[in-house]
Amino acid sequence: MTTETMAFSDALARTVLDSLSAHIAIIDQKGIILETNKAWRRYGSKNNLGGDFDSIGTNYLEVCESATGDEAKDAAKVAEGIRLVISGEAKEFLYDYPCHAPDGKHWYYMRAIRMFYEGPVRVVISHEDITDLKLTEEALKESEAALLEQKKNLEETNVALKVLLKQRENDKLELEQKVLGNMKELVFPYVEKLKRAGLKSGERTYIEIIDAHLKDIISPFLQRMSAANIFLTPQEIQVATLVKDGKTSKEIADVLNIAETTVHFHRRNLRIKFGLDNRKTNLRTYLLSLS
Repeated sequence: MTTETMAFSDALARTVLDSLSAHIAIIDQKGIILETNKAWRRYGSKNNLGGDFDSIGTNYLEVCESATGDEAKDAAKVAEGIRLVISGEAKEFLYDYPCHAPDGKHWYYMRAIRMFYEGPVRVVISHEDITDLKLTEEALKESEAALLEQKKNLEETNVALKVLLKQRENDKLELEQKVLGNMKELVFPYVEKLKRAGLKSGERTYIEIIDAHLKDIISPFLQRMSAANIFLTPQEIQVATLVKDGKTSKEIADVLNIAETTVHFHRRNLRIKFGLDNRKTNLRTYLLSLS
């Protein structure tokens, strides 16, 4: 290799080294810094590290091993990793570490790799600023934590709402049962007595109107079989159950050991109590629709 070629090669290496954004230093087998790039020197100047900003001649390993305070633990690990690379026990050493400054938080990704060539031991150490990446990771973790907390709160709220809705449903059912029970025990028996009493034509009309409106009032409560059962007689409940099961009037009569005309009577009463005035509405279909 001619002197001119060597000069060109050195100039090219320097240009490449200075063009890199990472802070780069080249050390020997003892850890002494032999060369640094422009990014390294710019960082030293910006952070007022003192001495020569190029750090040439400084023992990198001694600086790491003499570190104190919060940085001591990370510095010791870096020195240990670099020594493994120098000895050839490791091809490279990778490490990311915090390096916070008065202007804010900073993180760096450090890589030490041994140069393989015919010559003395040389290790290239690079420090890449990964602050933006770390801040993004921290923001993502905070977002994930916030989402998990929100999810937990929503789940707890959902459970509470389910409990409230269940209680509301129970309260509603209890109210329906009380209304139907009171109507059955305290109102309709007297309405029936009045209907059988010797009333004048106009008075009978009033009673029939009252009876019809009372049935209209309670009809929304008869949307559940459990509530409807309160308002039905024991035999009406038996007939309703068998109708729901698809039994014919004759089959129901045989099962209950009653006359078929009695079954027809109960079926008619069931239609009246459920407010099924429309003859096209099938009794069984309606009973199946009850929850």
